[in-house]
Amino acid sequence: MRRAVIAFTAFLGGLVILLTSSATAWAEGEGLRGTLQSQGQPVQGVKITVVTEADAPIGEAKSDAEGKWEIPVPKAATYKVTLDQATLPAGVALKFKDRTSLTLQVFEGSKRNVLFPLVPAGAAQGGADQGGAASSADESTFWDEFAQLAFEGLNLGLVIALGAMGISLIFGTTGLTNFAHGELLTVGAFIAYVFNTTFGLHLLLAAPLAVIVAGIFGYGQERFFWGPLRRRKSGLIAMMIISIGVAIFLRYLLLFLFGGENVPYRQYVAQDGFQIGPISTTPKSLVAMGIEILVLILVGSALLFTRLGKATRAVSDNPALAASSGINVDRIVRIVWTMGAAVAGLAGVLLGTTQILNYQMGQQVLLLMFAGVTLGGLGTAFGALVGSLVVGVFVQVSTLWIPPELKTVGALAVLIIVLLLRPQGILGRRERIG
Repeated sequence: MRRAVIAFTAFLGGLVILLTSSATAWAEGEGLRGTLQSQGQPVQGVKITVVTEADAPIGEAKSDAEGKWEIPVPKAATYKVTLDQATLPAGVALKFKDRTSLTLQVFEGSKRNVLFPLVPAGAAQGGADQGGAASSADESTFWDEFAQLAFEGLNLGLVIALGAMGISLIFGTTGLTNFAHGELLTVGAFIAYVFNTTFGLHLLLAAPLAVIVAGIFGYGQERFFWGPLRRRKSGLIAMMIISIGVAIFLRYLLLFLFGGENVPYRQYVAQDGFQIGPISTTPKSLVAMGIEILVLILVGSALLFTRLGKATRAVSDNPALAASSGINVDRIVRIVWTMGAAVAGLAGVLLGTTQILNYQMGQQVLLLMFAGVTLGGLGTAFGALVGSLVVGVFVQVSTLWIPPELKTVGALAVLIIVLLLRPQGILGRRERIG
């Protein structure tokens, strides 16, 4: 019952954060906007035009230095948005050459996001010209796009899993639903950025140093903040609310220190893409996925086969019984916090290599991490892994049928459906009552 109450409260809190963070996406008046990126880097100077269904001109714009563009529209209606391929810079092309125009509906009071996927030149895919060949090409294009999105979803799911595993272990050992965990990803990414740009260290050296510092930061949080609160018998709901305050503090501290602009690392910013069958990827994406899989295997093996892992599982199952059997519970909790923060920092660094760094990057994946943890089973590290992979793949693949701005909502819908059928999550255990 206790876990059910905490899970429901965490879900409501996450929903509140989602709604408040999305509030900036709404403004007075209607419009169309988007961000053009290729291999995680902004594409500047691309011309976008908007016309009505009757081809009456509405406006045009060019993407700025951050790849962003925006065109206001006079009212809620359906509009056709066209990207001028001739204005794309050398080496960049539309992923699907036959989709230069999109027809989208703009609702009252909203600004609709528009997605034009860009890839390195040569990796683009085109359609057929006529008849049955066109139908066959459309089907082929659909499955090619499905494979690409599933691959991107797997990549996203692995990043989510790194963060979600820390959330799950901390919850399992302390009962704390930590809404500041997303900021640990951001902190790790920006620590690496400081080492990389301010101190001039190569990213290959800056990244492990950032992971170590992130782990020390996690240990300090538990040693000097969360531990004293727990010893003072602070309630779990109160601590959860405090974690929201900590998240806001860290987020705006990063905004104060680094500003609101998107910033990149010095190395591995832009790489030439290559094809693996229908999938377009880059060397850094494959290396990042390899590191993520390796770390997840190491953490899972440590939990199963080491004395520390067995002690962690014992504390998660029953802290009082673990303490009575001679396990130092406070020490185990500090180690869990250290490792959870270090792994989250690594996730932030890897996420920063595939997209531009921003002070909100951790917040943007926080709800997905909670969805992965809850879907897999609260307090189970392997459940967090499975749930995160399911969430990551579904979030990306769902954009085949729903607008990209609604993909997070789709993940929450799957979460609700699964929990209705299996309340304890995929790998969770039913609680014994009485």
